[in-house]
Amino acid sequence: MLEVKCPSCGAMNRVPEARAADQGRCGKCKAPLPSAAATPVAVTDDTFESVVTRAPTPALVDCWADWCGPCHMLAPTIDALARDYAGRVLVAKLDIDANPATAGRFDVRSIPTMLLFRDGRLVDRLVGVQPRAAIEAKLNLL
Repeated sequence: MLEVKCPSCGAMNRVPEARAADQGRCGKCKAPLPSAAATPVAVTDDTFESVVTRAPTPALVDCWADWCGPCHMLAPTIDALARDYAGRVLVAKLDIDANPATAGRFDVRSIPTMLLFRDGRLVDRLVGVQPRAAIEAKLNLL
């Protein structure tokens, strides 16, 4: 469950991870809420299907690990993309150490790896630290 702060009244609203890319309304004042996906959504082996493959928008999944230096170098870019593409692209993070089934399913052999999904299907991947422009070029093709 994600928490989204209402920009109008300040109330905290709980949003299911599966609906992170949807735009909802505040439960208190009914004002539109910013997309919960304005930050990367953490996905797991258990939530991957409901969050990524059933997302109403294209999705970018950053496959990473805590011990990976290049992954930490890429993290600010991933965070910025989540903010800038909120509502248009779901940006998610998959810790491959904690979620080996999903990493194996998509043949993630080195990290960082970014998986790009459209209509629930893997359509492209980027391996290694990439400049923001290269990632955006792929996102704009989705």
